[in-house]
Amino acid sequence: MIPAIETHNLTVSYSKRPVLWNVDVAIPPGRLVGVIGPNGAGKSTLLKTTMGLLPASSGWVKIFGKPIKEARRRVAYVPQRESVDWDFPVTALDVVLMGRYGRLGWFGRLKASDRQAAQEALQKVGMEAFARRQISNLSGGQQQRVFLARALAQETDVYLMDEPFVGVDAATEKAILELLSELRERGKTVLVVSHDLDSARRNCDDLLLLNMRVVAYGAAKEVFTPPLLQKTYGGRLTILSDAADAVWEAER
Repeated sequence: MIPAIETHNLTVSYSKRPVLWNVDVAIPPGRLVGVIGPNGAGKSTLLKTTMGLLPASSGWVKIFGKPIKEARRRVAYVPQRESVDWDFPVTALDVVLMGRYGRLGWFGRLKASDRQAAQEALQKVGMEAFARRQISNLSGGQQQRVFLARALAQETDVYLMDEPFVGVDAATEKAILELLSELRERGKTVLVVSHDLDSARRNCDDLLLLNMRVVAYGAAKEVFTPPLLQKTYGGRLTILSDAADAVWEAER
């Protein structure tokens, strides 16, 4: 079976300092995978590099055996809410329709079917009544639901979600969890970055424990152990120092 997401020797650096180091992981299709680790461990960087938003210093990422530039239409990305300019003057429906643009080609125009798909996506996240509302006038949980709807409207096979539970109310958290479960049942592959360890353990099929490099990857019940969690959240300075020294040496 071709992995839905595969990385090999993936290293990503900011200003010549490594953020990810020799990451090797192969995620099969149809899995809900929680990505956990301390702040600065490279979780968001992994998603952005998988999406092609950041370049790799070395190694590669493949989506169903192809580089992202050939498989971009098969991947949807939900960024951290705090990274979005919510004052941009667009409606919730406008944002969701952006998820359809990748299907239009250079000179394509939105069709009735695109608008229907966008409306259905808003309905799935309980935001159909807010379709004409300016995004700046939505609550944090409502804004997060709109971005989830945009990802749904793309109708892809892989979903990358960066901390979708941050700053949302209990109702939105429940709606997101139900959506993740539905995507998995439909055979989609989902990577979700989360700081809620208990929720990740309870709701994800697999866990990727990341601290700049892969500490462990596997079934949640097998890798969510005190020794592996200690290895993930402790000793980070040693790992960072060793990798940084190796990068500097290789560049010289």
